Amino acid sequence: MPKREAFISVISTLKALSPTVTNEQHKALLQQAVNRHGLSIDEASKILDTSGLSVRENIDYFEILGLSYDVFEKQSEKNIVMRIEAAHNKLYSDSLRAGGLPRADGRTQEQWRTLLNQARDTLKDVQKRRDYLARLMFQEDLFNSSPNDAHNTQYDFEESEQTDSNPAQSILIPSPSQVDFAKVTPTPNASGDMMLIPAGDFQMGSSDEKANADEKPAHTVFVDAFYMDKNLVTNAQYSEFVAANPQWGKPSKWYEWNHTPGTSVSKLYHDGDYLKHWDRNSYPDENADHPVTWVSWYAAMAYAKWVEKRLPTEAEWEKAACGGLVGQKYPWGNAIDATKANYNIYIADTTSVGQYPPNAYGLYDMAGNVWEWCLDMYDADFYTRSPQQNPISGGNTTESADHGLMDETILHVLRGGSWLDTAEYVRCTYRSKNTPTRTLARIGFRCVKPVIY
Repeated sequence: MPKREAFISVISTLKALSPTVTNEQHKALLQQAVNRHGLSIDEASKILDTSGLSVRENIDYFEILGLSYDVFEKQSEKNIVMRIEAAHNKLYSDSLRAGGLPRADGRTQEQWRTLLNQARDTLKDVQKRRDYLARLMFQEDLFNSSPNDAHNTQYDFEESEQTDSNPAQSILIPSPSQVDFAKVTPTPNASGDMMLIPAGDFQMGSSDEKANADEKPAHTVFVDAFYMDKNLVTNAQYSEFVAANPQWGKPSKWYEWNHTPGTSVSKLYHDGDYLKHWDRNSYPDENADHPVTWVSWYAAMAYAKWVEKRLPTEAEWEKAACGGLVGQKYPWGNAIDATKANYNIYIADTTSVGQYPPNAYGLYDMAGNVWEWCLDMYDADFYTRSPQQNPISGGNTTESADHGLMDETILHVLRGGSWLDTAEYVRCTYRSKNTPTRTLARIGFRCVKPVIY
């Protein structure tokens, strides 16, 4: 795809998610246009000016009230409202006492009190809070996935650390493009329950006019038979992998990474939050059967190799998610509610695998709970030229994709949505993506295995 059209596609995808961007995000888009798509600043500015995206002030209602989303987890709605009201009342009273004194942020006290009221009213209302969180966090993921912003910050730190300690050390650390997942010790005892997904044609993508551009056109795809884990990989299962492969253990401190080779995962293969919810290599006891999260694409690939499986292609994942249904939004049909999936912050956390009804193939949590890594490289226009048989973006075969896409700047596909996301994002055809080093509290995975005749 020509670079100009590729950048326009990025803007179209972003606009479908949110019609506004912050000043920081606007600058990041300009930087991406120059560094990644080879456009001039003038060209990129004209595209953005005519795109319909508007620039808004970067306002975080949690930050306005001095609160963090984390403090709301596992709290009753009554306690949440009490905390919001208390924070609002204190700040509002402080502003009244300040009289006409100007604020350091340039706002008048009256403007500040208006913002406080907006933050309180949005966060107190359950549905408004869910919608606001989904937009806030989804945009954060989208921009943090850019190889020209947050990701490069990690490597700036890495280079300065190596310069101070041992300039030659960088030569000894393999780049992600040199990872050999074949060196992960396989074990035949790690295979979980799998369901057979039969060979055959299915309609991939969406013909709904409201669907995103990267979900179109709907097209017929043939996929060979394969087995898929009926459940997401759990904390307990992943801990067995870490125990058998200490080189994929959780780092204890930033400065210890790579100083003792083989005792923890290299910082080249994650963003700094790998297994963030674990205490070293121990997961929370009560979450043994919850899907493992805070795992990068690299980590998911390594686990899959260990259990002698692989990550699903995007086509395999969508065929499996649809459960044999045609033209339906979700794995069970066109309607969704809190009894069918963990989504829309109804639970505000992951749930045990297998808690919600399976689809017709016997697969659980294909919508919600956590996003699932796929093998493919993300390509917004792949559906317009997708091969009819066993398509995979970024490789001619699953083996070439497995070993040929080890590049930390390439976006990889995520499917299925999560506990945080609204109904829009947990549809069978919805496509998301992120860099392979990205880890989040709502990203996990499951594995597949081909049928050998």
